[in-house]
Amino acid sequence: MAKTALRNVRVFDGRGLTEPRTVVIDGPVIGTDPAGAREIDAAGATLLPGFIDAHVHLNKPEQLADLAAWGVTTGLDMACWPASRVAELRSAGPADFRSAGPPAIGPGGMHTRIPGMPESSIVTTADAAVRFVEARVAEGVDYVKGVAEAPGDGGPPAEALQALVDAARERGLDTVVHAATPGAYHLAVASGARFVTHVPVIGRIDAEDVAAMKAAGQTAVPTLTMMEGALPFFAGATGDYVANVAALHAAGVEILAGTDASADSGAPVELAHGASLHHEFELLAEAGLSPVEILRAATIGPARAFGLTDRGEIQPGLRADLVLVEGDPVTDLSATRAIRAVWCAGTEITPDR
Repeated sequence: MAKTALRNVRVFDGRGLTEPRTVVIDGPVIGTDPAGAREIDAAGATLLPGFIDAHVHLNKPEQLADLAAWGVTTGLDMACWPASRVAELRSAGPADFRSAGPPAIGPGGMHTRIPGMPESSIVTTADAAVRFVEARVAEGVDYVKGVAEAPGDGGPPAEALQALVDAARERGLDTVVHAATPGAYHLAVASGARFVTHVPVIGRIDAEDVAAMKAAGQTAVPTLTMMEGALPFFAGATGDYVANVAALHAAGVEILAGTDASADSGAPVELAHGASLHHEFELLAEAGLSPVEILRAATIGPARAFGLTDRGEIQPGLRADLVLVEGDPVTDLSATRAIRAVWCAGTEITPDR
């Protein structure tokens, strides 16, 4: 793999942009020695860590290429099965892939209508939740996914959801819990899950749940792009989904950028892999996040939160997952769309959109 030196490039370091400097791509990692490298003059451009979409659904290798074309070098999948498909996607590239495998669901929620949902995903007791986690561990998942529903809406009982979170934690895995209503959000927060994904489109998250989430150090992945797309399916829905994120942000809850991008027939709407993350940035800005906070929410934030210690920053020795964009996304967030080049573990991807 050839060595590349990006000259005169400003670097997003998690706080802002550095002065122009040289960044060396040495094989799959970021290096220090530019000797013998192919040189690229990147004056006027900005180098960002590769974006991480903290909530996607993948089922085809081509979707990993779609992610990479838009600067998303890691996709955190939230429901993929069977295990053979997960294994195929892990090695497909160019973007990196992590997965929860199938989710734990209740017997009566909307997820039971997703085509091909495994019957073994239905969890109704604490013992069943433990068995579910053990099966996911055997498959080698990266984290566990559960679905919370408001009481009476057909989700796993509170004790089963709690057992799911506890069993995963005992086995060294974090849990991501789906919650799309205020009642479901309360259950998800009360379970102690490391991540709560989605936000209600109708109704506000209870202030006590917001405070509890902050106190427990839990992280939100609101998937505003999906919530916006799903509005036609919720009679009376307005702007609660943005207001909910604004409340979480005001309370200091960590927020990560995730889209719920999916091409599956079970999703409320289809969202393009990769491109949708840039719209997520726009919606997070509407919710009050600054450009620096938004860029962190798609780089260093998810890398640290999900334990991906080899990426998320531009430092020697880390994976060369990089996005080179024209302009300054710290002052103009739309610059993230002006992608000049992408590197996935040092392999250059020239966007062809």
